[in-house]
Amino acid sequence: MLLAIPPLQAETLFNIGPLPITNSYVNTTLATIVFIVVAFFVQRGIKKYYTKNVAPKGFLNFLEALVEYMFGYLDQVTADRKKSLKFLPFIGGFFFFILFANWLGLMPGTGSIYMWGMHHGEVHMLPVFRPSNTDLNMTLAMAVLAVATSHLFGIAAIGFFRYLNKFIKLGDLYKAIISFNPVKILTAIVEFFVGIIEIFSEVAKMVSLSLRLYGNVFAGEVLLTVLAGLVAVFVPLPFIALEILVGLIQATVFSMLTLVYFNMATMEHGGHDSDHEHVETSKEEPVRTPTI
Repeated sequence: MLLAIPPLQAETLFNIGPLPITNSYVNTTLATIVFIVVAFFVQRGIKKYYTKNVAPKGFLNFLEALVEYMFGYLDQVTADRKKSLKFLPFIGGFFFFILFANWLGLMPGTGSIYMWGMHHGEVHMLPVFRPSNTDLNMTLAMAVLAVATSHLFGIAAIGFFRYLNKFIKLGDLYKAIISFNPVKILTAIVEFFVGIIEIFSEVAKMVSLSLRLYGNVFAGEVLLTVLAGLVAVFVPLPFIALEILVGLIQATVFSMLTLVYFNMATMEHGGHDSDHEHVETSKEEPVRTPTI
């Protein structure tokens, strides 16, 4: 029997008051519960080993090595351990959540366990489980959170008005006008409109982050559904292995782009003296972007 190809929009299984519960939300909730349980046992392990100054063992030792590796990876981009310490909770959170959510969508039962539910006003057999990142609402929410957090980091690093001047360059325009220098005035006008374009680029970041993740994961889900309905049970296995790799790659791409946004937001731009000093310092310690 052919399995139903998942629609673009996540299906609503039932409602809790005005809140619709979709099948993608079920997977998201399961992923969140797993994270809470893991965090609970990790916290217990930290109290057991670190408060007694004893070397961790087993899974906790693996997590410690993983965190150290991630710190080294972040340091390649930020060239500043203080920044890495601030960014790691967000970057690590995005990476592990997206990775686990993608892999959870490959577990048996996803797309093959059904229940009766209302869809577009009609009763249908709806899949109970759907990968979280095949819902554009989910990927867009993470993208908005990533870009909005980058702005908060930027404001905290260089101040509200100086950060705002990256986009709305009224301060530079005012200084150019009172200088009565035509070249400076023309340059300031051009930079003012460039700043306006930067505002649209921030919206483009959200769109590209969300659509890239959604498109890749949704395409993989459609491919596996079609193969499972057409061919023998063992034939889709190589494609499942490929989707495991794709899930890892997409989690890495999303988290690394977010890291780049964080780092760019906390760097000063413009023609100020402090900016020139920053550039000279960065030449001594070049920032290397790791290859994805």
